[in-house]
Amino acid sequence: MGNKVVTFTEQQLDDYQDCTFFTRKEILRVHKRFRELRPDLVPRQMTEGQSSVKVPCECIEKMPELRENPFRRRICEAFSRDGQGNLSFEDFLDALSVFSEQAPRDIKVFYAFKIYDFDQDGFIGHDDLMSCLTTMTKNDMSPEEHQQIADKVIEEADVDGDGKLSILEFEHVILRAPDFLSTFHIRI
Repeated sequence: MGNKVVTFTEQQLDDYQDCTFFTRKEILRVHKRFRELRPDLVPRQMTEGQSSVKVPCECIEKMPELRENPFRRRICEAFSRDGQGNLSFEDFLDALSVFSEQAPRDIKVFYAFKIYDFDQDGFIGHDDLMSCLTTMTKNDMSPEEHQQIADKVIEEADVDGDGKLSILEFEHVILRAPDFLSTFHIRI
């Protein structure tokens, strides 16, 4: 008999499996990825309250799957319980679960909305769109071009005329994008 390290209790694995779109094997793979980010910080064994250990956003942003994503910081912030982008294992597991192929479209839409809602007021307003455009294009477009695009998005997607997008209005727009599901995805 070997000295096998037990990463999680059976109950923890059951609980994680119940609240994610992952199998037990995938949950263990996610933990391995999480631990690789900061092996000095994340314990090998997570059975006794170690799930509160947080990996700083700066480390998570360096993951190959996020490194080139202009929204990497917002992704971390949207999934972190502290709102600063620092992720516990459970936050990290939630994020990768939402970005998995198995996650349903409505969950992906909810988190996409949360990522684009920069001011976290429950709507995507003009300022949120300007922040999205700046994040995506950096300095490739002028402020006037950003303004025109933001105005056009509001004009076309704002069904109730309140000058901002609700989650339902956002969902209506995003579901017309044929590549949304394939791009809102991270493979572990």
